[in-house]
Amino acid sequence: MQMIDIAKTKQPPGARKPNSQLGEPKVWLCALGLSLGILMVAGLLTLIIIEGTSVFWPRQIHELTVKTADGKTETLAGEIRKVQFRRDATKGTRTEEWLVFLGNKDANGNAFRYVDATNISAHETPKDILVAERVEYGNAIFRPVSLTTADGKIVLSSDAAFAGELHRLIEEGNQRRAAIEHIEKGKIGSINSKLNGLTLEAKSLSPHSAEALEAIEEKRKALQNDYQKLADEAQLLRKQQQAATLKYKLADGSERTQNIGGIMEVFAPNDLGFFGSLFRFFRNLWEFLSTEPREANTEGGIFPAIFGTFVMTLLMSVLVTPFGVLASIYLREYAKQGLLVQWVRICVNNLAGVPSIVFGVFGVGFFVYLVGGTVDQIFFSTSLPTPTFGTGGILWAALTLALLTLPVIIVATEEALAAVPRGVREAGLACGASKWQMIQRVVLPSALPGILTGVILAMARGAGEVAPLMLVGVVKLAPSLPLDFNAPFIHADRKFMHLGFHIYDLGFQSPDSEAAKPMVFATTLLLIVLVVTMNVFAIRIRNKLRKKYAASTF
Repeated sequence: MQMIDIAKTKQPPGARKPNSQLGEPKVWLCALGLSLGILMVAGLLTLIIIEGTSVFWPRQIHELTVKTADGKTETLAGEIRKVQFRRDATKGTRTEEWLVFLGNKDANGNAFRYVDATNISAHETPKDILVAERVEYGNAIFRPVSLTTADGKIVLSSDAAFAGELHRLIEEGNQRRAAIEHIEKGKIGSINSKLNGLTLEAKSLSPHSAEALEAIEEKRKALQNDYQKLADEAQLLRKQQQAATLKYKLADGSERTQNIGGIMEVFAPNDLGFFGSLFRFFRNLWEFLSTEPREANTEGGIFPAIFGTFVMTLLMSVLVTPFGVLASIYLREYAKQGLLVQWVRICVNNLAGVPSIVFGVFGVGFFVYLVGGTVDQIFFSTSLPTPTFGTGGILWAALTLALLTLPVIIVATEEALAAVPRGVREAGLACGASKWQMIQRVVLPSALPGILTGVILAMARGAGEVAPLMLVGVVKLAPSLPLDFNAPFIHADRKFMHLGFHIYDLGFQSPDSEAAKPMVFATTLLLIVLVVTMNVFAIRIRNKLRKKYAASTF
């Protein structure tokens, strides 16, 4: 047996142990890991914020004189979106290139062009160049020539009244466009819904119900007359949109004509100044948040995606929280702790690691085809073969994500219930309360902060999921919102837009990747802001409950 020399191992009084024995290097390593994590998150957020907010700040228009390959020159006008360097492997040189947004997609075919900086012979930022935001074909960059009003009056760009007349005609066009949208989406949409209801009602009647069928036919004729009147009114407004025109000149000298009804706004970006640019920034931001997308989602706003994401996340949280809490209460408070319960907990924990696309496939097979198909057979048989609930919709999407986030709620709730002191439970039982009364009035209030922590984590994960939604209800462009003013007002069967899928669609499915790239950062920033906002509200509720029931933990 080896003897240990105590004299050699004993340290003199006051001697300090080596850092390796105190564990300081491990502490430094942990601090280094934390610092790197914070730096990466801060760097990513900074990039998203800078790129996302720069979309709304108006850019200057640069007029470039460029030498072509045949020795001639051409004039380009546009926004400089990016400056990069291209390396020539054969010559070993680097060439500076500018990515210029030319706009005028109807004239150029492609809105972007790379320009070799060495071929630029002149570079100016003239203040007379205008940018028009159009309903179709994106922005137009031009110099105005003249405008023709609906009564044939011609106003030249050199006239003092040109700017005022142009903005007046554009405002009238915007009002007519809003009226057309109200007629087609509001009034005509309501009539179409009623006509569809009459069709289903007629299909449900027997052929011998002559009087009922005749009454339905009279209602249909009345609705069709109203429909035709509204359609004629909308057609008249569309014709008026084509009456006034604007003639303008492009940078290459060619002239084009644009109906003013197709222009949403005109401004001179090189003549704005700081406060004018700041006003444009907030205006563009508001339009981004409150309008619908255009031009394959590369133009316009993303309000339907914001609304769909919020409603789907809220519905998912409402569906998953009761089931998760009840399952946790049974596992922790009522179930006999044994092998079966351990296996159930193992399965719940393993569900948290299942790929989300698997939940999407399950949602399609179970919710859409089985449950939705059964609902259609029982309650909407007259609509078949057109499915009502037997296809993707916001309800099935919310249920699928509820299953996806259920393990998070169960685990967090179990931990919160286990953290409630045993003495508090015994005190409740000693006062004569039943077990359920003790759980309801003592344990659950004390565990609410922990339960809300699980809900917050579930909301954050569910709001950012994309893969399962692609199978159970999300679409590129939804014509109608899940909530509107048409009965029954809540349409759980409708498809919807989602910010996460919108980012995927812009980044990987857009026909114009360069035009979509700024929108990707802006939409990503908005998704982060939406998730953080919902989490902040939940955290505030959790903190209030924690203060309210703090005494229950002692």
